[in-house]
Amino acid sequence: MTSPNSSNTGILQRISTALALPSPIPWQRLLVPGVLAMILLWAFAPTLAELAHRWSSDPEYSHGYLVPLFAVVLLYLRRDRCTGITASSSWWGLVLIGLGAALRFAADYLYMDWLDAASLLPCVAGLALLLGGKEAFLWAWPAIAFLGFMIPLPFRLQIALAHPLQRIATLASTYGLQTLGLPALSEGNVIQINETRIGVVEACSGLSMLVIFFALSTAFAFLVQRPLWQKLVLVVSAIPIALIANITRITVTGIMHETVGHKAADLVFHDLAGWLMMPFALVLLWLELLALGRLFVEPTESAAITPMEATIRPTVKGSKRRRPQRTYVPPTPHRPRST
Repeated sequence: MTSPNSSNTGILQRISTALALPSPIPWQRLLVPGVLAMILLWAFAPTLAELAHRWSSDPEYSHGYLVPLFAVVLLYLRRDRCTGITASSSWWGLVLIGLGAALRFAADYLYMDWLDAASLLPCVAGLALLLGGKEAFLWAWPAIAFLGFMIPLPFRLQIALAHPLQRIATLASTYGLQTLGLPALSEGNVIQINETRIGVVEACSGLSMLVIFFALSTAFAFLVQRPLWQKLVLVVSAIPIALIANITRITVTGIMHETVGHKAADLVFHDLAGWLMMPFALVLLWLELLALGRLFVEPTESAAITPMEATIRPTVKGSKRRRPQRTYVPPTPHRPRST
């Protein structure tokens, strides 16, 4: 007769085998991290509720709901790297949890909401160390770092970035409209086209696109199999992609005001453009990956060696090149032809 604990362990083992996950950690090891996780969830419940409210009300952070989901997907995609995780724990996890608690107290004292939300990340990293040690942390750190994209930017940084982006979008869109033959002039952050005035307000500065495209390019960098420098280029390219997408949006709106009409232009500018910019960014990222793959070809070890390369290829030190053996073939006797 089997005990309930052994049957539960068998069920967990079958689930782990089906999902290609490592063997389950004994429940005794999960007790302390589980209790700490419940305490942290209770402590950060107001912060998580405030984040969810910000995601629902602020269009610049409407992608916040997708960030935790992608973090879970990233953990599953990296499941082959957690095969070496054992039941050992690292007490450095308590240090990270203490750091998160200190940041939370500092955020409450300084009235900094973004620091309050950011204090959740070291706490989650500390739980990973307590649960599986260094191996678990190395497996989970990309997903933990990606959670930072669900945290709103500090207000001062947001204002400091919005005004330059707003000005760049106005000047570049005006130049694009002039290049296409439209009489466009910029007055401050307003584009004048004949009788049409297009105001590039702070909501149209492209900051929301910049945040979303940074998250998108980072997700691409985690998923693709490329060298590290190409992944960094992919992440940094979020800045020009966001600028190109926003300038394209404003330029197309100006063209539609002069060709189609004001109602259709306002519909595209305020409603459809927000949905169309994401596929546009995906296309640009795909083209960038294609260009990097064509310009920088990584050599493969399984490449075939031509006969010429085999003759000039140096031999390994200490090895002797064997000469091909020749077999002696006796000459055939001459037979006279019969008449």
